[in-house]
Amino acid sequence: MTRTRDHDGCPGALTLHHAADGPLARVRLPGGMISAAALESLASIAGEFAAGTLELTARGNIQLRGITDPDAVASALGAAGLLPSNSHELVRNILASPLSGRRGGHADVRPLVAALDAAIQADPALADLPGRFLYCLDDGTGDVAGLRADAGVQMLDDGTAALLLAGRDTGVRIRPDEVLDALLGAARRFLTVRGDAWRVSELDDPDILLEGLARREASLSPPLIHRAPVGWIAQDDERVALAAAVPLGVLTARQAQFVAAVGAPVVITPWRSLLVCDLDEGVADTALRVLAPLGLVFDDSSHWLHVSACVGSPGCDRSRAEVRADAARAVESGTHTEAVHYVGCERACGRPVDAQVFVATGDGYRPAAP
Repeated sequence: MTRTRDHDGCPGALTLHHAADGPLARVRLPGGMISAAALESLASIAGEFAAGTLELTARGNIQLRGITDPDAVASALGAAGLLPSNSHELVRNILASPLSGRRGGHADVRPLVAALDAAIQADPALADLPGRFLYCLDDGTGDVAGLRADAGVQMLDDGTAALLLAGRDTGVRIRPDEVLDALLGAARRFLTVRGDAWRVSELDDPDILLEGLARREASLSPPLIHRAPVGWIAQDDERVALAAAVPLGVLTARQAQFVAAVGAPVVITPWRSLLVCDLDEGVADTALRVLAPLGLVFDDSSHWLHVSACVGSPGCDRSRAEVRADAARAVESGTHTEAVHYVGCERACGRPVDAQVFVATGDGYRPAAP
C-alpha cells in the first residue's frame, strides 16, 4: 500500500506528491544505473498507469507523472526490482560519475555505489534521513563532485579519496576502504545535529560532521562539467557508449522502449540525459540510426544541451506559465548558448547548480537573483 510521511515532502515510489496533473512518483536509481529490463518495465508502467512519460531528474532518478493507480505502480516497481526497500526508498540518493569504469577516472566507483546503497538500506536509523540528503561518488573526473551533494568523495590520483561536504573539500583524505564508513558516519551525525535542516549546507557548522577525522589544508577545487556528454563515446575497453541528451528531460514511453530494446546497461545522468553503454561498434551504429530519429539528441552542438525547465503549467498549480513550451521556443530560436533553466515560480524546482534561472512573471520571464 502507498503511505505518507508528514515530516518529509520529497516524493518516492510509495510516498507520492499530489501535483496538479495527478500523483507523481520518484524512482530512485543509485548512480543513475538501470538495466534494460528495468527500463522496459518503467516504460510499460508509464504507459499503463501514468501519463506515458519518464522524467529524468537532476539526481539521475526517474519520475512518473499523472499516476492513475498508485498501488499498481508500487507493485510493478517492486516486481521490476526498483523498490528494494520500502523503509529506505526515499533515502537511496546516490550520484556517481556516469562513465565511471568505462572511460577515464582514477577508480571505478560502481562497486561503491552498490555497497553504499546496500549499507544505507541495512541501517534502520538512516531511514530517517531527509529525502533530500544526497551522496556523491566521483571517480576523479570531477564531473559530479561539484554538484553539492551533502556527503561525498572524489577519488584522487594518489589512490586516496577527498571527503566532501556540501560539495566542499573538507581536507580529509581517506583510503577507498574507508569511504563507506566516512559517508555513513557523516549521515548518522547529521541526523543527531540537523535540527530543522534538510541539507548539510544549512548547518551552521557543517564541519561538526567530521568528528574524529584528521584534516589537512584543503587544496582540491573540483571542476564542474556544465553539460552532459553527448554523442559517440569510446570506452576504455574499446566498446562504445552512446550519450543522448533528452529534450527537457522528458523521455516518452516509446523512446524508453526503444532504448531498452538495445539490451544494454543504461545510465541516467545528473544532466537529464542518458548513456547506453558497453556496445560493440556495429550495435552502436544501428542503435544511433534508430534512436536519433525518435528525438534523442546526439549532436553536441545542439541548443537542447543548454536549456532545462521545471514542469510548469498545467502540471504544477504554482506555475505562472507553460514553462516547457516557452523553453522549447527558446531552443528553437537559438537564444541561449550557456546553461539556463526556466521555472514557473520562485521555488525554481530542478535548478542546476550552474544555470542562469529565468522565473515566469505572468508576462514573460525575469532573471532570478544569484
